[in-house]
Amino acid sequence: MQENRVSRWYFGGVSSSAAACVTHPLDLIKVHLQTQQEVRMRMIGMTLNVVRREGFLALYSGLTASLCRQMTYSLSRFAIYETVRDKMKRKNKGPMPFHQKVLLGAFAGFTGGFIGTPTDLVNVRMQNDVKMAAEFRRNYAHVFDGLLRICKEEGLRKLFSGASMASSRGALVSVGQLACYDQSKELVLATGYLTDNIFTHFLASVFAGGSATILCQPLDVVKTRLMNSEVQYGSVSHCLTETAKLGPNAFYKVDVTFTQTCFIQRFLIMCCSNLQSIKTLK
Repeated sequence: MQENRVSRWYFGGVSSSAAACVTHPLDLIKVHLQTQQEVRMRMIGMTLNVVRREGFLALYSGLTASLCRQMTYSLSRFAIYETVRDKMKRKNKGPMPFHQKVLLGAFAGFTGGFIGTPTDLVNVRMQNDVKMAAEFRRNYAHVFDGLLRICKEEGLRKLFSGASMASSRGALVSVGQLACYDQSKELVLATGYLTDNIFTHFLASVFAGGSATILCQPLDVVKTRLMNSEVQYGSVSHCLTETAKLGPNAFYKVDVTFTQTCFIQRFLIMCCSNLQSIKTLK
């Protein structure tokens, strides 16, 4: 008898939230590195600096915002991509062509990126608070406190600061993380050497994580800088210009951290989705 795994639209958001609980410290260090005006510290040095000054739990600053972001941004893009992909697969009685996966992934990621911008903004600020002097910290108690205070102190429009970058980044991440994952898994299975098992998923996850990193890293740096800034940058072009002055490496200075995050996150999403799949027998 053949086992058929049925996906549910909310699995992506729930699985991403579970993954965020593990990868959050890496994401926090990534934000700290991206907001440096000069490259003073690398990943290990920044991690040790945060733990030494604020304690181990400081690595989980902004976790509520990170979870809320996953339940808006990730839930939206996974729901759109997987729902449409499964319907097209049933309609065509076979997998979608790669170009259609790319277009669908880009649309799903762009939509999810825009929906998740407010929580992403609070997430970046809460994570970056750890390295700021006490008098300059925003000290949001949790994600909802951050959202309310931004509305009161900076206006409703500020919640969507960096939305263009967040949406564009979401589109590129989803092309790499979703479309490339599906395509690479199909290519590996087509060789006939491997079956649909956890090792195959891991290989596809590595390729997807690398693709997502290469595609979206520059936009991720600009997005983080825009969201963390209150008045420093007047526009996206201003942020791009100022970041470019630091040299080409400024856009890729945390590629190791971000690649690790993509690998771990994608692998955990895959595992959690498999655990939560509903099994039926034909």
